[in-house]
Amino acid sequence: MVMLHEYWRSSASYRVRIALGLFGIEHDRVGVDLLAGDQRATANLTLNKQGLVPTLEIDGLVLTQSLAILEYLEETRGPLLLPTDAAGRARVRALAHAVAMEIAPVCNMSVRKHVEVLTDGAMSPIDWQHYYITRGFAALEAMLGDGKTGDFCHGDSISMADLTLVPQVYNAQRVGVDMTAFPRIAAIAARLAEVPAVAAAHPDMTRPPKTVI
Repeated sequence: MVMLHEYWRSSASYRVRIALGLFGIEHDRVGVDLLAGDQRATANLTLNKQGLVPTLEIDGLVLTQSLAILEYLEETRGPLLLPTDAAGRARVRALAHAVAMEIAPVCNMSVRKHVEVLTDGAMSPIDWQHYYITRGFAALEAMLGDGKTGDFCHGDSISMADLTLVPQVYNAQRVGVDMTAFPRIAAIAARLAEVPAVAAAHPDMTRPPKTVI
């Protein structure tokens, strides 16, 4: 049995949910409530030494870090998320990393809370996210203007870059980022929303019952 230990609103978990759907991998989900601090509990730390989500149990392995999980699925179930040519793979990874390594880390919950404490509330978590997502999307929008973008981030096939983009657009919309400033990103996100595996992975579809939002 494949088990995904995740939090429903975690961007990293969201990426992996999309990938599992695209690869057609049936799995069970185990909730790790980040708001309740479940990530620091013994049950999660036993599987994920960083105290993070997601963790994927598959093939007798315990995998952590969402991009590493995506590449494992690509190598064992693919090819699906990376182009066949080296230049294409480098471009897709650069786009994915621009989101997953530049935007998402500075916007995660622990950073937002720490900033609010350090500034004594002068900088709100929403203001912090809005600033860094907007700045990051400006760079990503320019990267997507290199002529190699098609219906999706790289040509007309869904790639790992798209899987990182979708959750970040969700976060951007939650904090009121004006997506009309990023027409390429917005258009790609709209097309991705129509893909069944992407739609099924949306937080609204995976939110635990009676969750306060």
